[in-house]
Amino acid sequence: MAENKTITLPDVGDFQDIEIIEILVAAGDEVEAEQSIIVLESDKATMEIPTPYDGTIESILVSVGDRLNEGDKIATLSASDGATEAQAAESAPASVKDSAPATAAVPDSAPVPEVRDAAPSTPDPSFAKAEASPGKTMRPHPGTGVDQADSSRNTMIHASPSIRRYARELGVNLEQVIASGAKGRIVKADVKAFVKSAMTGSAAPGATGISVGSIPEVDHSKFGEIETVALSRIQKISGAHLHRSWVNVPHVTQFDDADITELEAFRKSLAKEAEKKSVRLTPLVFLMKAVVSALQEFPTFNASLDARGENLILKKYFHIGIAVDTPSGLVVPVVRDVDQKGLFELAAELGEVSLRARDGKLSPTDMQGGCFTISSLGGIGGTYFTPIVNAPEVAILGVSRSKMQPVYLDGEFEPRLILPLGLSYDHRVIDGAQAARFTTFLSQVISDIRRILL
Repeated sequence: MAENKTITLPDVGDFQDIEIIEILVAAGDEVEAEQSIIVLESDKATMEIPTPYDGTIESILVSVGDRLNEGDKIATLSASDGATEAQAAESAPASVKDSAPATAAVPDSAPVPEVRDAAPSTPDPSFAKAEASPGKTMRPHPGTGVDQADSSRNTMIHASPSIRRYARELGVNLEQVIASGAKGRIVKADVKAFVKSAMTGSAAPGATGISVGSIPEVDHSKFGEIETVALSRIQKISGAHLHRSWVNVPHVTQFDDADITELEAFRKSLAKEAEKKSVRLTPLVFLMKAVVSALQEFPTFNASLDARGENLILKKYFHIGIAVDTPSGLVVPVVRDVDQKGLFELAAELGEVSLRARDGKLSPTDMQGGCFTISSLGGIGGTYFTPIVNAPEVAILGVSRSKMQPVYLDGEFEPRLILPLGLSYDHRVIDGAQAARFTTFLSQVISDIRRILL
């Protein structure tokens, strides 16, 4: 028999007054247990809040822009048969569930919010989903999200089945959680503390790092007229991500020039064909293919350090992030499998994703999984610049505006179109000699694009 239920905000940690940015259902909608119904946002991440019941939404009790705390009412629902039993399982004391042996069957816990990294880059590695089995560490296979066993390490995680499920639903890697329970066991409070640190952009409990004093506040109005303008949401998010990358990654930048005279002539020769396909064949498309060729030649650049900084994760896929300037700030959508796509296909995809970026229609998954980022200022100007590594990537390429320069060839000066390049890299992974070899190889490929066929 159907029963009326009230859906309230579950325990999401120590957060208060979390803003609703999206409502995913309406009155009359049929929903299933664990289906997301609203989206909340903190400074660092968004959370999808699910319904604990199957049934029909009777009414929505909140609006976009409202701020919620634990226990606040969200909606009413006419629950399907069996919801009462599900509720009984949810309300079981946590202490009872957490003490269950690892081999016992554990009832599902209450639905918990899904944490989604809203940063403009690939997700924080601390959110990589993982569950360990005895004697093995489970970690996601790059680019697939499929857990695979890594037998090279013997990390034993002590956590009950309910805690493991809780961590999985939040997308928390239990390897990164500091245990406070008896005999090194991870308890629910440990997972909450980890999520809180990730959402606020602070260091995880127990983590080490550089402590930097804040800049003193200044009353600028004492010196003249001022205007205060709030930063956009994207600026706040990207600012925190860039600061974290700058503080944690030892940056070095390698500069080089690439002769793109022949490449530009080839690009222009394809203009009519590109027009027939309704695509814009920009130099950036050729650069993406050239970068993939360089990444294949130098696999260390197509990698990430693990969270402990002890192992290098070499990626076998080639997803390239492209920095896009939007009215709200910088975002980095990711173009996947660049190695498997032709120039016209890449041009079409690049045009489409850039449009969605400028319209503010990118999803979090559109900005995840990148291997290497290209930041091109060629359409604006400038000569050289030092881009900030888009961690957890280990390198980023900055491209400025090309210009005609005299180049001495075969005993005389010739006008050649020169493209300035700036490669910033993580010096923990890449040394100067490797960086110089990478830019030299990349310049050769750009100068003679036929090299990508080799």
